[in-house]
Amino acid sequence: MAKQPNSTEQPSAETLEETQARLKSGGKGAPTPTRAEREAANKRPLVPNDRKEAAKQARVKAADAREKARVGMAMGDERYLPARDRGPQKKYVRDYVDARFSIGEVLIPVMFAVIVLTFIPSAEVQAIGIMSLWAFFLVAVIDVIILGQVLTRKLAAKFGADKVEKVRWYAAMRALQLRALRLPKPQVKRRQYPA
Repeated sequence: MAKQPNSTEQPSAETLEETQARLKSGGKGAPTPTRAEREAANKRPLVPNDRKEAAKQARVKAADAREKARVGMAMGDERYLPARDRGPQKKYVRDYVDARFSIGEVLIPVMFAVIVLTFIPSAEVQAIGIMSLWAFFLVAVIDVIILGQVLTRKLAAKFGADKVEKVRWYAAMRALQLRALRLPKPQVKRRQYPA
């Protein structure tokens, strides 16, 4: 009974010259490795020898990757931005919002001031504080509505009316944040509007 060749074995790659030299010499050139030798050559450890050191290196590598992603996102690098912040239109919106002063930027400090005013035992002071907060909030909402209309018009002029994304909510949320807390960080100075 003839021995069937194993179908999983791959023939070793050898050049034409090597094959011709082997056939002329009459031998195959080297002894066939045993199965144990082939398995030993293919073995790789599933777990490293020093598990603590490997875990420490993995933690350091992961921390470096997180720090690189954090810095890249803060600087506006497209590779590290989440999907909601990617694209030329979103960059244009960020730059436009960062170049202008939005009333909503000071909304958080005004809210904090109203909270402080509520600790004053006078009912009139508390009522004035709450009413002024609502008035300020209304002005901030009107400001972001106007911002959305202006940005939609500018994006249609720059990118084409049929390719304009819906960016009003994106612009409004950025305009209502303190400039120092915005992510990605502002890349333009005040009144440095994008072209």
